[in-house]
Amino acid sequence: MANSAGSRKRARQAEKRRQHNASLRSMARTYLKKVIKAIEGGDKAAAEEAFKTAQPILDSSVTKGIFHANKIARNKSRLSAKIKAMA
Repeated sequence: MANSAGSRKRARQAEKRRQHNASLRSMARTYLKKVIKAIEGGDKAAAEEAFKTAQPILDSSVTKGIFHANKIARNKSRLSAKIKAMA
């Protein structure tokens, strides 16, 4: 356990940040799942709408350092390709 006052404060801050980041990560994953569910449901309009709402959330999670930029770019690319393949 932390001994000095400064290190105790650091531990408190780290725990608060960890919980906040976990919340943001969970939210981003939820939006991804909504897009995937719409794609699997076969409803192209719903899939496009879900993708449109998920995109800014995923992008902001990258700028906040929650996910790596390439991972989100890969996910967005694959999802948009699946949506375009629906005809």
